[in-house]
Amino acid sequence: MSSNSNFSDSDDSQLRADALEYHRSPVRGKIEVVATKPLSNQRDLSLAYSPGVAYACEEIAADPAMAADYTSRGNLVAVITNGTAVLGLGNIGPLASKPVMEGKGCLFKKFAGVDVFDLELAENDPDKLVDAIAMLEPTVGGINLEDIKAPECFYIEKKLRERMNIPVFHDDQHGTAIISSAALLNALKVVGKDIGAIKLAASGAGAAAIACLDMMVSLGVKQEHIWVTDSKGVIWQGREANMEANKARYAQATDARTLADIMVDADVFLGCSTAGVLTAEMVKTMAPKPVILALANPEPEIRPEVAKAVRPDCIVATGRSDYPNQVNNVLCFPYIFRGALDCGATRITDEMKLACVGAIARLAEAEANDTVAEAYAGQDLTFGPDYIIPKPFDPRLMAAIAPAVAQAAADSGVAARPIDDMDAYRARLGEMIYHTGFFMKPVFAKAKAAVRRVAYAEGLDPRVLRAVQTVVDEGLGRPVLIGAADAVAQAIKAAGLRLQRDVDYELAELDASGDATLQGTQMLKSGVVDALICGMQGSYDSHLEHVRNEIGTAPGAGALAAMNALVLDKMTLFITDTYVNDNPSAQELADITRLAATELRHFGLEPKAALLSHSIFGSSERPSARKMREARELLAHSAPELALIGEVHGDAALSEEIRRLYQPAGETGSGAGGFAGSANLLVMPSLDAANILFNVLKVAAGKGVTVGPILLGAAKAVHILSPSATVRRIVNMTALAVAGVR
Repeated sequence: MSSNSNFSDSDDSQLRADALEYHRSPVRGKIEVVATKPLSNQRDLSLAYSPGVAYACEEIAADPAMAADYTSRGNLVAVITNGTAVLGLGNIGPLASKPVMEGKGCLFKKFAGVDVFDLELAENDPDKLVDAIAMLEPTVGGINLEDIKAPECFYIEKKLRERMNIPVFHDDQHGTAIISSAALLNALKVVGKDIGAIKLAASGAGAAAIACLDMMVSLGVKQEHIWVTDSKGVIWQGREANMEANKARYAQATDARTLADIMVDADVFLGCSTAGVLTAEMVKTMAPKPVILALANPEPEIRPEVAKAVRPDCIVATGRSDYPNQVNNVLCFPYIFRGALDCGATRITDEMKLACVGAIARLAEAEANDTVAEAYAGQDLTFGPDYIIPKPFDPRLMAAIAPAVAQAAADSGVAARPIDDMDAYRARLGEMIYHTGFFMKPVFAKAKAAVRRVAYAEGLDPRVLRAVQTVVDEGLGRPVLIGAADAVAQAIKAAGLRLQRDVDYELAELDASGDATLQGTQMLKSGVVDALICGMQGSYDSHLEHVRNEIGTAPGAGALAAMNALVLDKMTLFITDTYVNDNPSAQELADITRLAATELRHFGLEPKAALLSHSIFGSSERPSARKMREARELLAHSAPELALIGEVHGDAALSEEIRRLYQPAGETGSGAGGFAGSANLLVMPSLDAANILFNVLKVAAGKGVTVGPILLGAAKAVHILSPSATVRRIVNMTALAVAGVR
C-alpha cells in the first residue's frame, strides 16, 4: 500500500474512482474459480463425478498422501484474516478486508502460480479462530494468516502450528522479517560491520517488529544490543504499561525512555511503527555508516532524502516502490509457499525462513543478467548502498528462493515429497514466471527509466485520454496529443480527467493535412517526438501507409510485420503476422521470425518459435507447407541460435507429447539444445491465419494481458493499434514504444 508523495487530493480522488471501477468491472472482484479439466460430454462427467470420482476417493482413503496427486490441495493456500489489523486501515473487520485478501490471492497466482481461497472469518476470539482454521486442513495445502492484530496473531499462529500438519505462515510477521533481515545482512556487508557487534534501535513492537527482531537475533544480532520503543516509550525492565510477553523479551535495564535516547550510537534503526517518528536530529546521533530500515507504510518513519541530508553515509530501506531498497513482502511469500507446497512440507521451519533470507541476500549480490538489466534500464543494479535487496519483479526470484526453501525443508525433515532433481526444478520454475501477467513489468520498468515524448494521433479519443492519464501518473512518458486545443480540452473535461496542458501533456495542433497519423509520422521522422501511437480510428492499412512512406523499414529488418501477444492461463503466446503481410514468402517469414524473436528478448523471454501449418514434418506437399519448410531452412542459416520447430500443427507446437507422436527419429528442432516444451512464438503462414487465431484466442481464453499489435521492423518506435484497443492496451503499447526507442 505504498503511496506517491506527489499525489494531490484530486489525484487521490481520481485514483479512488479508478480503483473502484477496477474492482467493479468487467466482473466484480479480482478472482474466480475455474475448472482445470474438460467437462463437455457424458464421458467427462463420468470421470469428473460419479462414478469415476470414487476411484480417486478410494486412493486417498487408502493413502492420504495421494491427495497431492488427485486433487488441487497440493497447490492451494488459504489466505485467512479476521480484519483486525489491515495494513494502513486498522480494524475494519472481515468483510471490508476482503478486497485485500483477494489481492493477496492475485499475487500468489501471478507471481508463483499458487491457487488461493481467501477466507474472511467473523471471529475475534483467538481460540475459536484457531478451531475454525484448523478444521480446514483437509481442504488446503497451506495457511497464510494475514492482517490479524498483535498479540493475538502470535498465539493463533503458535496454536495452529501445533495442531496442523501443513505450513502455517503469518506473512505480516515472517514476510517482513525475512526481507528486512536480508536487507540487514547485505547492508552490514556494504558498510563492513560485524552483525554480532552492532547496536540496534527499534521503533514498534507489534507482530512485524517482534518477528524482525527474532529473525535478526537468529542471524547473529545480540539480544542485549537491542533497544525497543513502542507507543509508551522504551521497553525497559520493570515497565508495566502496555507490556506482554513478546515485548518483555526485549526489555532492557536502562534509564532511557525515548526513541531519541536509544538512537545515540545506534548502528541500525528498525522501524515498524508510524510515519515521521525518526527525526533528522536523531539520525545525526547514530554511529558512522548507519543502516536505517524505515518500514512504516505508506509513509516511512523518515524519508530517505531527509536521512541522507544529515548523514550522507547512511543506507536506507523503506517499504515504498519509489525509493531504492524496497522491503516488499512479495519478495518472499509467493516463493516460500511455492517451495513448501512442491516438496510437501508439513510446516515452515526456521531453517526454511533462513534459507529464504539467504537466497534473497545472495540474489542482490549476483550480477544483473541481461533480462534484469534491461528491465530496470537506467538504474544502478550494482550491489551497494542503493541495491541491497533485489527488485520485487526480478524474474530470478522464484528460481532462487523456492528451491532453497524446498531443500531446507528436506534437510530439516519436514518434506513429505523431497525434490530429487533441483536443477530440473529450477528450470521449471524459471519458465513458470513468464506464464503470468507480469511479463510486461520489465517493459514498464524500462519505460519509467527513460524520458520520451510520445505522440498520440487520436488525441480526442476518451480511451486515449484515460490511457494518457495513467501514462502521466505512472511516469511512462511525456504525452503529446494531436488535435485542436479546444476540442482536446473539452474531451478531457468530459472524461473527468486531471490532465493539464503544458503540465501533463503537450498539444500539437492538427495541421493543414487534417491527417493526424500523417502528422504524427512526420513529427517522429523529424525527431520532434520519440514515439507514436495511432490506429484507434480508421483502417490499419491507412495508418501503415503513412508509416511506410514517412518512417520506413529499419536497416537489416527486411520487412514490416505485426505481432500480438496473449497471456493465457497456462502460457504466454506471441502470434505473427497479424496485420501486415497477406501471404508472406519464405524469405519474408524468415525475416518476420527474426524480428519477432528479437522483440521477445526485449520482454526478457527466450524465444521458442514454431512455424505453423496444416502440415507437420513434411506430411504435405502443398505450396503453403513447402513455404514453411523453406522458411525454416533459411532461418537455420540466418539465425542458427534460435530455438525453432516446424512445420508443425498448432497443437504440436504447444505440446511436446503430441509433437512426439509425429516427430521423425532424430528431429529435435533447430537451435542450441534443440527444441523442448512449448513454443511461445507462433509464426503463421498468412495474415488471415494469424489474425483469426489471435482474435479467437483473445475472446475465448485471453482474460489476461493482451499486447499489440506490435509493429516490427520500423525504423522508429511506432505502433498501430486497432479500433478495439482498450485503455489498458494503449498504456501497454505506450510503455512498449518508449522502451523500444533506440
